[in-house]
Amino acid sequence: MARDLELVTGATGYVGGRLTDRLLREGRPVRALVRDPSRLAPREGLEVVRGDLLSGEGVAEALEGCSTAYYLVHSMETGAGDDFAARDRRAATTFAQAARAAGVERVVYLGGLVPEGGPRSAHLASRLEVEEILLEGVPGSTALRASIIVGAGSASFRVLVRLVERLRFLPFPAWRDHRTRPIDERDAIEYLARTPQVPGAAGRSLDIAGPDVLSYGEMIERIAESMGVARMPVPLPTSQTPAASAIVAAVTGQPLELVRPLMESLETDLLPRDDRAQELYGIRPRPFDRAVEHALAEWERHEELAAR
Repeated sequence: MARDLELVTGATGYVGGRLTDRLLREGRPVRALVRDPSRLAPREGLEVVRGDLLSGEGVAEALEGCSTAYYLVHSMETGAGDDFAARDRRAATTFAQAARAAGVERVVYLGGLVPEGGPRSAHLASRLEVEEILLEGVPGSTALRASIIVGAGSASFRVLVRLVERLRFLPFPAWRDHRTRPIDERDAIEYLARTPQVPGAAGRSLDIAGPDVLSYGEMIERIAESMGVARMPVPLPTSQTPAASAIVAAVTGQPLELVRPLMESLETDLLPRDDRAQELYGIRPRPFDRAVEHALAEWERHEELAAR
């Protein structure tokens, strides 16, 4: 059997869905492993397999004949007697073992940037643990690490936009001065799509980032500027992440189980180790303001923004 088939897990999610669209546009045959096949519309070149990473159901069948497997799932919610880190660990272990048994050449994983000195939040620690499990299970794999992805469907970007949209006075906790390098959604998808054709990325963990080093406060101010609204920043002396998470979840309409780990990740600088990925892939990433304008324009094609 020709091993040119690519498996995408998380194809019903934000990044997985965008990547699936991209691969299909290039004429690359895709198999999607999903829990609910009815959530994916039939398309030429797309094969859908029902399965579950936690139970292992359908995983071996989905990997059969695949040369590349994209691992784009994260379990942020908690379950009875379980937490998201334990669920992610179990799912990644199941997948890595099945991928190795199926002879998959490369697993491609998208995780998060890790602060200097190691993870300081449970969210980032879990992402790093999944990366290590996959690289150990299939040594030719590639782990890409990114900070905030700027796109209309990005959960972290949507939180920032909703805050700007719904609050005239923006509380800026102590993490407002911490810096990161957000990446345009289109560039993140480009890195993922090109990875199987980049031999130098095999067996490596690489950081992907945009060109602009920005504090979280600067990002919020520039989003407000792009939306054409005036917002008054209110600096706070502490982070107060637990209380702030509850407020942000209520204001933005996002689940607390998603908002809290995202905010915990803001409590330190999240900067790439280096820019080797740009050299390997030959990608020139788009600047932040351009990424924001593109994301907001796409957002408004499907959903009204009251502040615009």
